[in-house]
Amino acid sequence: MLITIADVLTALIGAFAVFFLGANAFRAPQAAAGFGIPGTPTSDPAFHAWLRVKAVRDIATGLFTFILLAAATPHLVGWFMLAAAAIPAGDALIVLRSNGPKAAAYGIHGATAAVMLATSVLLFVG
Repeated sequence: MLITIADVLTALIGAFAVFFLGANAFRAPQAAAGFGIPGTPTSDPAFHAWLRVKAVRDIATGLFTFILLAAATPHLVGWFMLAAAAIPAGDALIVLRSNGPKAAAYGIHGATAAVMLATSVLLFVG
C-alpha cells in the first residue's frame, strides 16, 4: 500500500482531534480559553462538564478518521474530510460572532478548515 501526503495529513488531523483536542480537554480544561471566545468560564465546573462532552466528540471524530483511513477508499475519506471541515469553519464563525480575536478565528480555526479542505482535494485527485 502506497502512503500519500493526503494519508499523512489525514492521520495527523485524526491524531490532533484525539490527542490534542479531546485528551487535552480532559487534562487541561483551562486550555479552552485558547479557543477564542472571550470570557470563557474555565474555572466553572458546569463548563468543565460541557467541555468533556465536546472532548468525547473530538476523540470520536479522530477515531472515525482513523477507521476510514484504514478501511475506506481515498475518495470516501475525501468526502469525510470535506464534511468534517465544517467543524473548524463553524468554530471560526462562532469565534468571530462572539467578538473573539481574529487571530484565533482565522489562524487556528480557519487554517484548520483550509488544511482539511486541501486534504480532501488531495484525496479526491489521488
